[in-house]
Amino acid sequence: MQDDFLDHLLKAHHDCPECPSPEEISGFFNELTGILFPDFATRKYQTKDELKAHLDEVRHQLLQLLTRSQQLPGHQIDEITSAFFEALPVLRHTLLKDVNAMYEGDPAARNRHEVIRTYPGFVAIAAYRIAYSLHRLQVEGLPRAITEYAHSKTGIDIHPGATIGENFCIDHGTGIVIGETTFIGSHVKIYQGVTLGALSVDKADALVKRHPTIEDHVVIYAGATILGGDTVVGHHSIIGGNVWLTRSVPPHSKIYYQSSSQSYSSDTIVTKP
Repeated sequence: MQDDFLDHLLKAHHDCPECPSPEEISGFFNELTGILFPDFATRKYQTKDELKAHLDEVRHQLLQLLTRSQQLPGHQIDEITSAFFEALPVLRHTLLKDVNAMYEGDPAARNRHEVIRTYPGFVAIAAYRIAYSLHRLQVEGLPRAITEYAHSKTGIDIHPGATIGENFCIDHGTGIVIGETTFIGSHVKIYQGVTLGALSVDKADALVKRHPTIEDHVVIYAGATILGGDTVVGHHSIIGGNVWLTRSVPPHSKIYYQSSSQSYSSDTIVTKP
């Protein structure tokens, strides 16, 4: 092997001496989620002291990850870590609402324990909410690594910069893509294969809202694609399967394709009460 190639590789390693590995980051996510939800845990606790000790270990994990990945002074790392862990009660409460939304929204779910243990939607939403909490604290790198870990496990791609309200339900989930500047209200349900994306991928639009807004109580069925930062789906609307939508629709709309058995053409149907 050529020496100049080895020199190039060695320099790359020297330039990133303390980069946390994907395994370390996913380990932090799994340990924290296991503390918050016993059904997701690999260990059980008999006393409050035992639980607190493990929580302190996970807190130290985050502190080390931030120290090694963020170009920030130590006191700011401490402040970020403290702010994140102080917000855990609210984060868990929000995730419990998501679990309930998935349980209530799926007739196949036998109980909420099953949702936490087996539903990919829970893993994806938990990763998103943890990542979003770090993203709001101006943490770079780690939030995306956490959601990409969930993406690899579930096939659900949620950018940590997206804004998602309470009682969020993902059913099945595989192939869902939710872009960085997406806004999703409360009590929204999304099925597999849904894309909430941008109309273009121009780098100049990096700081512009380029993904859609989904208002409260909207259901989006499998395979629907909704694009554009100016696109708003009004509250209490239903977006049917395989719909391609690049314009806003008012509240209480029903959008779907209806195929003609004679011509095999498709028309967009919009109905309001």
